[in-house]
Amino acid sequence: MDISNNKPVLLFDGVCNLCNGWVNYVIDHDPESHIRFAPLQSRAGEKLLEAHGLDSEKPDSVVLLDRDNRVYERSDAVLRVAAYLKGLPRLLRMGVMVPRTLRNLIYDLVARNRYRWFGRRDQCRMPDPGLKDRFLEMSDQTREEEEGG
Repeated sequence: MDISNNKPVLLFDGVCNLCNGWVNYVIDHDPESHIRFAPLQSRAGEKLLEAHGLDSEKPDSVVLLDRDNRVYERSDAVLRVAAYLKGLPRLLRMGVMVPRTLRNLIYDLVARNRYRWFGRRDQCRMPDPGLKDRFLEMSDQTREEEEGG
């Protein structure tokens, strides 16, 4: 799996409508393509979680694997992603002024209810062809197919 380009990777719940909406939002506000993506349920997501000592059986949080090899989870991941965005969305970063305990209480409430409030998909998101290089699973699959694997 190629993550050698030193770009942050956002792991997200691929069947969650809220999480997919967040990915779309990040794509729209990250014109320089700083962030790459992988569903938690994908082979790439599972390998990355395992490599960082995280539980792949419990995909209840977005996880950002940053270029400094640091792992950010829950509200910390959302706020760290905001630091890469352009324009007004970058102001989300000011959320660090809210105590982490309170941020994570709110995050956990939304995470527990995300399927009920926002719905879910039957399968993980398939990116548009123009975005396939930003999704690890797709870029790896495409590369293997091109190489005859």
